[in-house]
Amino acid sequence: MGTVHAKSLDPLPMHGRDVGLTPDDLMEPPEPEQEAKQEILENKDVVVQHVNVQGLGRTKEDLLGYEISDVFQAKNLIDVMKRAHVARQKLLRLGVFKDVEVLIDTSEGADALPNGLDVTFEVTEIKRITGSYNTMVGNNEGSMVLGLKLPNMFGRAEKLTFQFSYGTKETSYGLSFFKPQPGFFERNLTLNAYKVTGQFPWSSLKETDRGIAAELNFPVGWSSHSLKWEGVWRELGCLARSASFAVREESGHSLKSALSHTMSIDSRNSAIFPSRGALLRVNQELAGYTGGDASFLKEDFELQLNRQLFWDSVLSASFWGGMLYPLGGQRSCIADRFYLGGPTSVRGFGMYSIGPQSEGDYLGGEAYWAAGLHLYTPLPFRPGRGGFGDLFRTHFFLNAGNLCNLNYGEGPRAHLQKLAECIRWSYGAGIVLRLGNIARLELNYCVPMGVQSGDRICDGVQFGAGIRFL
Repeated sequence: MGTVHAKSLDPLPMHGRDVGLTPDDLMEPPEPEQEAKQEILENKDVVVQHVNVQGLGRTKEDLLGYEISDVFQAKNLIDVMKRAHVARQKLLRLGVFKDVEVLIDTSEGADALPNGLDVTFEVTEIKRITGSYNTMVGNNEGSMVLGLKLPNMFGRAEKLTFQFSYGTKETSYGLSFFKPQPGFFERNLTLNAYKVTGQFPWSSLKETDRGIAAELNFPVGWSSHSLKWEGVWRELGCLARSASFAVREESGHSLKSALSHTMSIDSRNSAIFPSRGALLRVNQELAGYTGGDASFLKEDFELQLNRQLFWDSVLSASFWGGMLYPLGGQRSCIADRFYLGGPTSVRGFGMYSIGPQSEGDYLGGEAYWAAGLHLYTPLPFRPGRGGFGDLFRTHFFLNAGNLCNLNYGEGPRAHLQKLAECIRWSYGAGIVLRLGNIARLELNYCVPMGVQSGDRICDGVQFGAGIRFL
């Protein structure tokens, strides 16, 4: 029998007598023994006797054993192909190989069984040092990103990364070390050291953060979790001479040491244009108990539901909410509060221009909620269907939300009543463009409603870019 050689499962023949045949095989009829062996392999159980990895340099063999061990459990030829394809994807996911090819052949040698197979993975390792240059889209801002990576530092998928980012509102550089658990890539540890300088014109504020962080990621059942400790020295200053007294009062240095936990359950079939599934993300942050002069408990969550309707249209509903509770009798810091409004949340309002403000500077709030109902449909007449046209959607939306400060001595009923007052809402329609699987652009015509004194609105066409939208 010839060798099955493919980069993925798709090109592999799934049945029939063509498995492993080459043009040379068609020139001469196969020998009876080969034909009989091929017949056995195609229609009966097989045994994977050997799994080999060729092309290893600095990568440790024990790391790969976890990723390819499932291939030994295959019972027939099709099962071998499928498991080999899954193992190939796992090897590529490690980020240590540039290419992985799979060869499946009949076993040879003194110990070869009549139905025995050998599976070989031919790998090409990534260079010891790689560089990258790309652009990144954040929430209504763009950045140029330069990166330098040292992949597979110690041979077990570790990665050291240096990254410099220069953007319209933020400049940062940082050094991070990533270490996955062998055999359990989803369980990993990341260590970071960074400096970030950002400008927040809606608050006439500039902020410089210098920090270190340690983050542990791990799955539990259907959910994924993240435990993080972060220590950051924050320097706040005024962005303009016209900054309000409330912002000047917040200026100065502070030290935050915080523990946080994030849980997410994501069953969506796409992060940007989901047609089905749901997302639940819950985050808690506790600052002050591990040091620093910032002390608070912060909770926020995100919920999204998607359902496909007729004519490839999708109905999507989302709800966000959060609350910040200062501890130890302290006031909350402007850098820790929530912000709401803009093309990525309550559309039709200026960027983060809902809620408490002083002399035109928006100060954020300690509690908020926001809800959205969206209808996504294909472009009229489906131009470019199956290609470029599938990157676009038409978009009809209804958004609402509120952001305020609470008097925590009043009780839950008073809190809910305050959050239900002065609701801002908007409706409109527009065009949405998907940028890969990580970001999207929106061009909407918005009609803001429920506008309160001090809110900044965008009545008409509004452009938005980002990775997280209400």
